Amino acid sequence: MTKAANKIIVALDVPTKEAALKLVEKLRDQIAFFKIGLQLYTAEGPEIVRAVSARGSKVWLDLKLHDIPNTVARAVESAGRVGVQMLTIHLSGGSEMVRAATAARVNNMLLLGVTVLTSATEEALREIGIQDKVDDQVSRLAKLGIEAGIDGVVASPHEIKPLRREFGDKIKIVVPGIRPSWSEPGDQKRTMTPREALKAGADYLVIGRPIIANAQPDEAVAKILQELT
Repeated sequence: MTKAANKIIVALDVPTKEAALKLVEKLRDQIAFFKIGLQLYTAEGPEIVRAVSARGSKVWLDLKLHDIPNTVARAVESAGRVGVQMLTIHLSGGSEMVRAATAARVNNMLLLGVTVLTSATEEALREIGIQDKVDDQVSRLAKLGIEAGIDGVVASPHEIKPLRREFGDKIKIVVPGIRPSWSEPGDQKRTMTPREALKAGADYLVIGRPIIANAQPDEAVAKILQELT
């Protein structure tokens, strides 16, 4: 696989194991990393992680854990036992929760902190009592996560440069909200093209609908990779 291909994570945002594995089989010669989120994991449970891993692919389990520290720590342990390479927690859970999670990591699993969802706006932040701008909230949560031992953060494309300026290479930056120039933005408000995001300093690009909603997902991947060469 090319260097660019290793930076792409395909989001398996589909409702069934059958649909997910069909995509993995079709794309695994092009892409090494797949994301399993709430929809698919709720439907299929840990078995879907094992099934994707059995096909030689890496798994990012994107559950955005947010609970009391002990509960989150036990969930992190469970994710490690089923072979997950990356896992997300909400940094808004606070430093005690984040430290419990990082202490529970096994098998070199990367623990990623969610800062502000890519669908969120400053108006949405105000609704929950946060008066700061999105960038300031992202920075605050990223700093909290780094101090508590997080490996990386999930942030929108528009936060890549500020995060790199503030934290350098201390963290991995995993970026959803990636939309090729030929695709629709959907419900994500802060988007960027794959080329723009890599140039800004992203480590991984998370791409879902532009690939999985395409009648020929392998052709969509090829088109994205061509744009990155």
